[in-house]
Amino acid sequence: MTEREIQLYDGSDMFSVLEHFGDQIEEAYNIGKNIKQILEQKPINKILICGMGGSAIGGDLLRSYLWFESRVPIYVIRNYRLPAFSDENTLVICSSYSGNTEETLACYDEAKNKKCSIICISSGGKLSLLAENDSYPLITIPRGYQPRCAIAYSFFPLLVLMNKLNLVKDKSGIIYRIINRIRKKSQVYITLDEIHNNALKISKLILGKIPVIYSSADLLDIVNLRWRGQFSENAKSLAYGNLLPEMNHNEIVGWQENPELLKNLAVIAFRDKEDYSRILKRMDIILDLIKPMAGLVLEIDGEGDTLLERIFDLIYLGDWVSFYLAILHKIDPTPVEKINYLKNKLTEN
Repeated sequence: MTEREIQLYDGSDMFSVLEHFGDQIEEAYNIGKNIKQILEQKPINKILICGMGGSAIGGDLLRSYLWFESRVPIYVIRNYRLPAFSDENTLVICSSYSGNTEETLACYDEAKNKKCSIICISSGGKLSLLAENDSYPLITIPRGYQPRCAIAYSFFPLLVLMNKLNLVKDKSGIIYRIINRIRKKSQVYITLDEIHNNALKISKLILGKIPVIYSSADLLDIVNLRWRGQFSENAKSLAYGNLLPEMNHNEIVGWQENPELLKNLAVIAFRDKEDYSRILKRMDIILDLIKPMAGLVLEIDGEGDTLLERIFDLIYLGDWVSFYLAILHKIDPTPVEKINYLKNKLTEN
């Protein structure tokens, strides 16, 4: 791969967005620190984060990361309606990067009718106008990004918010370590040398194959989801995945028939040193079973002293892998024409 190829196909310059991801995290963290108006003083016993696509991934990440720490349950709502248990003691966070996501706007209306506490996070659009008119707290994030490229803005302000609400411990030290790590990794991933650039190397290994991603269900489930979404949106390539231990009770049996098709699958297995010991053992066993049938098996561990560092290390790697795979496909990673087509059709009578 050459710089000329990147310039030719990366018409919207996603390369620069990825290169400066560390700066985005720092800015997102500062946005969180500057949140002043939070909530009226009433007890919160559950949190619903409403969003779709790239705007929801920050909520997913928050739920997953705080699973063993948050004193109140966190749910992510990817739909038009809130669950029946939402009430006056529910905090509803409406997250829409554009501010015009119809599913999120529907949830906003329902949350308002149910007298839930509401916080909105958006770069503008109708959601921002509604929040301002209704005097709900609004976290304003910068415009100009694809929602999937704004994951720092959809996550770190919420993480800081959880601390301001006294629901989790302060994460400032961890966040600064993530910023430093991402900036160092950026210098590696912008180098077009696959000996040192693992993202470029992986993209070449999986070219022409369908990725199937496996991970634990509690620690790395959102890394799994993020990689699948980035393969689809950036590389315009289908990707699938499943979680342990559940896939051990069903999907593992599917690795048997249609051997000519299985050779087209590239299995990517994520591990974390904090994974439950039985999960790690299960991963070893299933990979031994799968390796003779899959076209490729890659085992990837995140780097870092803390779980959140390792999560973002893997997220950043995956973003670059999907970017380079798009260039190898000779396409621009930024446009999502099929999503735009769907939205346009939905506006028709």
